[in-house]
Amino acid sequence: MEPTRISEHVYFVEGAAGIATFNAGFTSNAAFVVTGNGVVVFDALGTPALGAKLLDTIRSVTDEPVRLLYISHYHADHMYGAQVFDEMDVEIIAPDGAVLYLSGETWWTRLVERRTSLSPWIGEDTRLALPDRYLEEVETFNMGDVDFRAVNLGSAHSEGDLALFVETDRVLLSGDVIFRGRIPLLGSANSGAWLDILDDLSRSGVTAIVPGHGSPGENPEETIEFTREYLIFVRDAMRDAVENWIPFDEAYEAVDWSDYYEYPAFLEANRRNAYSVYLSLEQESLK
Repeated sequence: MEPTRISEHVYFVEGAAGIATFNAGFTSNAAFVVTGNGVVVFDALGTPALGAKLLDTIRSVTDEPVRLLYISHYHADHMYGAQVFDEMDVEIIAPDGAVLYLSGETWWTRLVERRTSLSPWIGEDTRLALPDRYLEEVETFNMGDVDFRAVNLGSAHSEGDLALFVETDRVLLSGDVIFRGRIPLLGSANSGAWLDILDDLSRSGVTAIVPGHGSPGENPEETIEFTREYLIFVRDAMRDAVENWIPFDEAYEAVDWSDYYEYPAFLEANRRNAYSVYLSLEQESLK
């Protein structure tokens, strides 16, 4: 695991493009900010072993103490590594929408599944590190030489999404509201709200974005472009089907998906994504 320095204070590690059980679970990104008076970490990767490697990577750059860990959202590929930081008494902050995930049974079902699909990296000693507090709206703070702004984005990719602006460096750590180089996982996403968030982020004035998956583009707009265009394409295709009362299976087969065939996770995610959007647009049409 090698860090990439994207600005004066910000480093990130990049997971491989693929589904969550690929590459020993290392398929997502994490970032850390070296402030001069401590380290702020953004996401903790998908296994305790990866969380430990992330900590080793931080230690290869600085011996400053890790003070804060922001979890962008409570999906498995971003947060099982938080166990390592929790054991160090690092404060963990998550968006308040994560309560919906953590108060249900999904977290336990997913952990049991991961103990099989990601064995031995997820095992019986793997546990869910709960947030110390939840972010409801926006908070700004300073640490060392760096000013930060943490923003609760609401429900877009997940039940609750959070982004961290490193204001001093004009860098955005986006979490999974931005994918690049692989098909996004929509699941129960609110794709309409997601597009609104991307529009807001494109006007944020940052000079670089670390996405939740994939490498940063040459500029922020390039980094955002793939996710935005994919969401628009899926929504337009499924909206046409819903408006014309076309059954999903027929509608899906009629769409030309060739622009996306070659992207990692297409086979695993694309049909489910389209069905999720189809159902959500049906619900919208009934309002």
